[in-house]
Amino acid sequence: MKLPNSLLAPPWVQALGATLLVQSTASFMGQCLPVVAPLLTASTGLAPERIGNLTSLTSFGTVLFLAFGSAFLARFGPVRMLQIGSGIAVAGMLIAASGWWPALVLAALLLGIGYGPTPPAGSRILAATAPPAHRTLIFSIKQAGAPAGGALAGLIVAPFAVRFGWPYALLLAVVAGILSAAAISPLRAMMDTERDATRPIHPRALFQRRNLLAPMAALRGDPLLASITALAVSFSLVQGTLFSFSVTYLTQRGLSLEQAGLAYACLQAAGVFARVFLGWFADRTGRPAHNLTAQAYVAAAAVWAFAFMPMDASLSLTAGIATLAGFFGASWNGIYLAEVARLSPPDQVADATSGSTLFTFLGYVAGPSLFALAVPWLGWQIPFAIAGAQLALMGVVQSYLLLRRRG
Repeated sequence: MKLPNSLLAPPWVQALGATLLVQSTASFMGQCLPVVAPLLTASTGLAPERIGNLTSLTSFGTVLFLAFGSAFLARFGPVRMLQIGSGIAVAGMLIAASGWWPALVLAALLLGIGYGPTPPAGSRILAATAPPAHRTLIFSIKQAGAPAGGALAGLIVAPFAVRFGWPYALLLAVVAGILSAAAISPLRAMMDTERDATRPIHPRALFQRRNLLAPMAALRGDPLLASITALAVSFSLVQGTLFSFSVTYLTQRGLSLEQAGLAYACLQAAGVFARVFLGWFADRTGRPAHNLTAQAYVAAAAVWAFAFMPMDASLSLTAGIATLAGFFGASWNGIYLAEVARLSPPDQVADATSGSTLFTFLGYVAGPSLFALAVPWLGWQIPFAIAGAQLALMGVVQSYLLLRRRG
């Protein structure tokens, strides 16, 4: 039975609900591997820091979609692409549950490809429906789904993996992915109306110069797009290392997997609240780029505190510092995506988001990979400190650019 229009939520509420659900589920699936990393690497005989290679592969999978996926988004529409992405990620989780190391490599890549539609499809949906006065807040609420999914992974998957084994814990993500894809299906009629069913998606069309360069060309519309993207890349290096290595780092310091999972959940949950609050604050100040620049300095200090907290720190202190790192280091995404959408022409929002997010995910690729290479030589603390330092340096560069633009 179809509800009368008077009983339906406004389109932007329906759009936000759908994108928030998919964002949360995609993050939940993507964070399952880092959460079970201590058990996963132990069972496969790998060094603990090698989880960084898997998470980098996941980010690389997202880069592949962002580079080649614009045609798919135009052909199928944003809601259908979110469903297809969920299906690809579910396939990745099923492969990962086999527990075979070579299969984990393929699984990580599929997880990233499955996550790929989430940023551009979500931005396209919200840019078309969000009230302009609350755009940054709405984008930030949607992006709050990322740490929310990570927090649930820390709270649910870690203890489940300890009790039943990590391969079985991954099946929780399979169920979540299937349910979320089914839940958003009724929204296709409203949100996929502008899709181009004739858009070619065969390999020759995908590798056309025009298709490959469209996301990059969309970034030339406003000079601020380049600088805000550079700051986002710097933030992604920090967030990528925090999300990939926090659980393993804390278990190396002597915490149990359940305790490390709890601290990790605090880090992620702080990001949920911070994304909403800081998104609201950015709307109130009307200066989101300035807000992100100030946040870069505070986030860098929080990462340093996380790196150099005392070895005998209590669980409460550890969780508190993790909360601080999550609040400032994992809450920038919504403000950044809203700025990209605001600075782009309406018909180029999806392409600009794909292009900008592609560079951002290169940060997610590089950060964990470089961190994994550095740990055997420098230990765990110095790589975290370097990640914080580069963010502070980018904050200085961004401050200079903003002052120059104002002058």
